[in-house]
Amino acid sequence: MLVVGLVITAIFIFVAIFAPVIAPYGFAQLRDASGPFGSQQPPSPAHIWGTTVGGYDVYSRVLWGAQTAILVIIVAVVLSIFAGIFLGLISGYFGGWLDRVLVVILDAVFAFPSLLLAIVVAIAISGGQSNLWGGIMAAAISITVVYIPQYFRVIRSEAVRIKAEAYVESAKVIGASNSRIMFRHVFRNSTRTLPLIFTLNSSEAVLTLAGLGFLGFGIEPTSAAEWGYDLNKSLADVTSGIWWTAVYPGVAIVLAVLGITLVGESLNDLADPRLRGRRAVAMAAGEVAETSVVPGGTLTAGPGGLDGLEGGESFDEHGIGVRP
Repeated sequence: MLVVGLVITAIFIFVAIFAPVIAPYGFAQLRDASGPFGSQQPPSPAHIWGTTVGGYDVYSRVLWGAQTAILVIIVAVVLSIFAGIFLGLISGYFGGWLDRVLVVILDAVFAFPSLLLAIVVAIAISGGQSNLWGGIMAAAISITVVYIPQYFRVIRSEAVRIKAEAYVESAKVIGASNSRIMFRHVFRNSTRTLPLIFTLNSSEAVLTLAGLGFLGFGIEPTSAAEWGYDLNKSLADVTSGIWWTAVYPGVAIVLAVLGITLVGESLNDLADPRLRGRRAVAMAAGEVAETSVVPGGTLTAGPGGLDGLEGGESFDEHGIGVRP
């Protein structure tokens, strides 16, 4: 599962980085030297995945869309990690009224529908539509607001548990400052689950960005390529039998989310000490010998063994041989 996820994610990242080189056209290009591309053109040698209702090349839009998704993931997840971890450490370590206020506020944000909250924040920031960096920042900040409570809850619960450990009490006794204890002892021992949350949030960020674009609150097509926007514009095409404008952006969303999710789940398994212990025991044991419920051990051992059974010999419940 990890290998499959890494391969899909690596392809996704590779396409995002080298989209300007791989894509035959720009994300907003409508014509070349031979003239306009045309609207809703079927796949052909000139446009291997056809063109959209707006006259854009589908193949180029899908490749450039990977770059937009990567930028939003980086900005959104990095911002939410820093904000969520900082607030979680402060709340869990100091407690008191500050902890109660932060818990109430962030629980309210967490309970709010994430996509609806992202739409509200996107409208407040950019009015629902914007240029490349304005749209990316609007989508990233809206996603950041949604994901801060997740990091906050995880780090806070770990901080509450770890601050009662003996080594933290020892650090206080020898005069270590609160900042040193928080970042050297509490923080370093409370981040085991962050890789899993990071990857899962990255996949959710792709879906949230696609949802914003699909509902019309994403990035303008002349500013950047975005898969959700392309899906929105292809709704009428599907009923007309024009499948290529919807299939390829949809498959791109599914594969990107699948790859990142597989990596996250695999990292969680690798970080689980119980699973590591099971793997170590299995490797030390080697091949498992064939066993039997026959009293006395395996079929090739015990009183009489297999030959004894074939010769008519049997055993009672105490393992005593009985011959007919």
